Amino acid sequence: MRVTYDIISNKDLVLMINCTFEDGGKASLRHVVVHALVEKNGAILLEKRAPHLSGAGKWGLPGGFLDRDETAKEAVLRELLEETGYQGEIITLFRINSNPERQEEDRRQNVALEYLIKPIKQVKRPDKESTEIKWVPIEKINSLDFAFDHGQTVKLYLDYRQKKFTLPLIV
Repeated sequence: MRVTYDIISNKDLVLMINCTFEDGGKASLRHVVVHALVEKNGAILLEKRAPHLSGAGKWGLPGGFLDRDETAKEAVLRELLEETGYQGEIITLFRINSNPERQEEDRRQNVALEYLIKPIKQVKRPDKESTEIKWVPIEKINSLDFAFDHGQTVKLYLDYRQKKFTLPLIV
């Protein structure tokens, strides 16, 4: 099978990938993103999104796009390190969110793979995708303005902490 791709972008942000199959069929592909849910001492590691990104000024989980030739596990640890400076260890896959109606999603309709991560240590400075990195105490989480559906993910995690249920969640 031969596939050609047209990438439609806006500045540095890829909005959609259109592909044409060898039989002439067409499809719009969805991106895969990863998110790191990191807890330490009753606080969740969050980042305030930089002005040049979608969801600017809102809080979110560290994460980003899955790169070509890397596994989702490699991607989530890479994104955690790039965006927060923290090294981590994967505990488990928490949720697969494939809902095309995700809150605040644009035409990308990302599929999100969300992992529970144990923080190891901060080894470098965060990149420029956030204006602030913060360990937010769980009791203050509800007062934050979250990007996308990251607040829903955190709420599901807090429910999971109270009553363990089978993982991963698949939406």
